[in-house]
Amino acid sequence: MRRSVKITGIAILALISLVALIWFTELHEDKRGLLKVSFLNIGQGDSIYIEAPSGRQVLIDGGPNSVVLRELSKVMPWYDRTLDVVVPTHPDADHIGGLIDILARYKISYIVHSDVEGDTATAKTLVEEMAREGAKQIIARRGQIIELGGGAYLEVLAPDRSVKHVDTNTGCVIARLVYGKTSFMLSCDAPKEIENYLVQLDGSDLHSDVLKAGHHGSKNSSSLLFLGFVNPTYGVFSRGCNNKYGHPAPETAALFARFEISTSDTCKDGTITFVSDGNTVKKI
Repeated sequence: MRRSVKITGIAILALISLVALIWFTELHEDKRGLLKVSFLNIGQGDSIYIEAPSGRQVLIDGGPNSVVLRELSKVMPWYDRTLDVVVPTHPDADHIGGLIDILARYKISYIVHSDVEGDTATAKTLVEEMAREGAKQIIARRGQIIELGGGAYLEVLAPDRSVKHVDTNTGCVIARLVYGKTSFMLSCDAPKEIENYLVQLDGSDLHSDVLKAGHHGSKNSSSLLFLGFVNPTYGVFSRGCNNKYGHPAPETAALFARFEISTSDTCKDGTITFVSDGNTVKKI
C-alpha cells in the first residue's frame, strides 16, 4: 500500500512540475523586439489580433460570432483573459458579432470606435455591452496615435470627422500599424472613395508592408490608386469560403496579381500570422 501511495505522490509531483514548467515557458518566452499580427480565421468577416513588442494586445473586430473565442485562444496565452485595446471598426455584424462574446469573457482597458451608428439588434447589443463592460471608450479620429509600447503604435487615418449618419462602411476605422521601418494597413471595409481620399491627404505616407484588403476583397474597395500608394509586399483576404458575395472579386484578385502582391486567404490558409522585428516582415 505504501508503495502505491509513493508512486502516486511521485506522479502528482511530476504533474505539478510539468504545469510549473509550462507556466514558466509561457511567462518567460522571449518576445522582445517582435510585433505579431494575426488575421484570424473567423469565416466571412474580419478579426485581427496584434501583440506588440511590449506585450500589449489589441483586437480589431471580432468576426460574426463566437468563433473568435476559439481562434483567439490559439494565438494568445491560454491563461490570459485581458485585452488592452479593442477596436470595433464599424457596426456591421460580420465585424462585431464576436465582440459581444469577447466583452463577456475578457477584461478590456480601452475601446476605440467610430461614431457611425448601426441600426441592427447586434449593433444595439454591442453598445449596451460596451457600456456594461466599463472600459474607457474613445471616439476614433484621424491623427490619433495609440501607443502600444516597444516602439509600436496604431495611427488612425479615418474617419476625420463625425460620421454618425453616413454608411457604416464609409465611416469605418482605418488604421495603420507601425513598428520601426515596417507597417500594416488595416483598411476595414472602406470603399474606394475613402481610399482615394486618403491618397489625397497622405500620398506617400500610406506605404505598408502588409495590406488587409478592404471589404474582404470586394470590387468596391482596393482602388488602383490606393493599392499603388500602399504598395504592399503582402495582401490578406479575410473572408469565408463560398461566401454569397463572391469575395474576393475576380477583378480585385487580378489587381493584386498585377501589382505582384503575394496574397493569403483566411478561407484557404486559416489564420495568417506575420512577425516584424522592426526592419522586416515575414509570414510564419
